[in-house]
Order: sequence, then C-alpha cells, then structure tokens
Amino acid sequence: MRVAIVSDIHGNRTAFEAVLADLRQTTPDLILHGGDLPHGGASPADIVDQIRDLGWQGVVGNTDEMLWKPEVLTKLASQSPNLQALWTAIQEMATATCEALGEDRLAWLRSLPRVQIHGPMALIHASPESLWQAPAAEARDAELESIYSPLGRPIAVYAHIHRPYIRNLAGMTVANTGSVSLSYDGDPRASYLLLDNSLPSIRRVEYDVERELKALSNCGLPHSAWIAKILESARPQMP
Repeated sequence: MRVAIVSDIHGNRTAFEAVLADLRQTTPDLILHGGDLPHGGASPADIVDQIRDLGWQGVVGNTDEMLWKPEVLTKLASQSPNLQALWTAIQEMATATCEALGEDRLAWLRSLPRVQIHGPMALIHASPESLWQAPAAEARDAELESIYSPLGRPIAVYAHIHRPYIRNLAGMTVANTGSVSLSYDGDPRASYLLLDNSLPSIRRVEYDVERELKALSNCGLPHSAWIAKILESARPQMP
C-alpha cells in the first residue's frame, strides 16, 4: 500500500497545485494531511475547500488551532515578551485568515483529531504532547524514541518543523514530511512524504515561487511581505 502525507500547506495554492500534480504521478492509495493548512498564505479558504473536497483525512496543526484559540498566542507571547512584535504580527495574520475562512471552515478545522493511525503508521503534527513543540531534524535518536514510541507504531510521522528527514531507529522509524510551503531547509521546493509498503521517502516538487509571490502581494494579508521574504530566502541566489 502506498500512503502520501502532505503537510504545512500554509495557504500556498501554487505549491499545493504542484504537489497535487506530483501525486497524480505517484498514485498513492491513501493521502493524509498533517495540519497547518490555511494560515500564512494567499489562499486560505481555497486550500481548506480543496482538502475537504478531496476527502483527505488528517490532523490539526498548531496554526490551525490558534485560529479558534487566540489565547494560545497570548500565552506564548507572555512567555517570550522580547518577541512581542512577532506574536502581534501572527495574531493580526490569524485574524485576517479567520475572516477569510468563515465559521464553517473553522468548524471543520476544529473537528480534526490530533492523531491518525493507519496500520503501522501514526501521524501527528508536532508531538503527542504538544502542537507547538517538536524535535529538530538534528535531534538525537534517544529523544525521538522517547517522544514518539508512546504512539505504539513502528512508523511515526510528524511535520511542523518544515525540514524533511527520515531516521531509522532500533525499533521504529521516525520521519518528517517537510512542508508544502515555507521550507526551512534551504530548498525552495515543496515537500511531502511517501510511504511505499511502509518504506518512507521524501518527495520534492518544484513550483512557481514567483507566481505565489504575486498572489501574496495582491491578497491583502497583513504582513504578507514577511511571508514573501521566507519564500524568497529559500530560492537560490543569483551570483
């Protein structure tokens, strides 16, 4: 059985369309999503509508949850007052995203579970205990095992950190999907995870970053220039 896990789309329709085209080539039997679907991009409502129409099962992400639980951001801001400007910007973006989504889409996001179990694989957004905290790609094997072995499956898949990797441990495999949008590993391509008979691999998919930058500049999202800077930072620089 072939299973694809697509995560952290962050409202990036251009990247998502490229991933959908690649999925038509890899022909998975099952496609799941790992959360963080609408926030942080030009097309939040469109992404949610497409995922719902496709009937993909999935899990809730941290930037999904904060849309209906603004107190989460308030708490985080109180714990890091030196980053107050950042949390304020994220809240303003979240408010605009909520307005674009409307109550019906927000209700659907609220209905998403924290964990999906499919055969030997468990999927969560970040970690079993938190939607906001997850081990880095460089985490030691012991840390990964302690966090994900309680899921009770030989394959644990998470997202959140926007850096794809696969780690084979003594008794389990831990894999990160990477992100469709806002890559943090220096590779501007979209990323998703493919499990082919439980063997994981990372798929990287090129998309038209310039097209998405134009969409961001015209969408009216507060602080869209910040999102654009993240997208641009992953592109190869001209000499």
